[in-house]
Amino acid sequence: MKKAVFPGSFDPLTLGHTDIIDRALPLFDEIILAIGTNSSKKYMFSLQERLHFLKETYKNESKIKVDTYSGLTIDYCKSQDAAFILRGLRNAQDLEFEKSIGQTNYKMSGIDSDFLLSSSGKAHISSTVVRDVMQHNGNYEFMVPDVVKKK
Repeated sequence: MKKAVFPGSFDPLTLGHTDIIDRALPLFDEIILAIGTNSSKKYMFSLQERLHFLKETYKNESKIKVDTYSGLTIDYCKSQDAAFILRGLRNAQDLEFEKSIGQTNYKMSGIDSDFLLSSSGKAHISSTVVRDVMQHNGNYEFMVPDVVKKK
């Protein structure tokens, strides 16, 4: 069984995330959308809200599991028997950042990182940008799935 973990804070879930997830579905038997928890980080949306965003968006997709974890992503992957970490790349900065993490993860665990490039028209979307636009009462709706728009 080809199982991947797509880790993130999903604060909030964006169309950039769903682009990567939807395009990865044919590649894996199961994808675990894993919300990493970090008690020292300030989030805009509660853990329950972020879980709801993911579960509601993928409620009809049998290949998707939604979970939370703390600690190292590779330790979580091992606990789930996942051989792959799924990551999206928007630009060259993402590539450099993710490359070093992916190489370190592989050296530590043998768990490979699979990278998908953002689809055309999605590379500008990030949770950071969405949060900033939301905080300043701007139009963010074109960057998020319907479940987030309702918040």
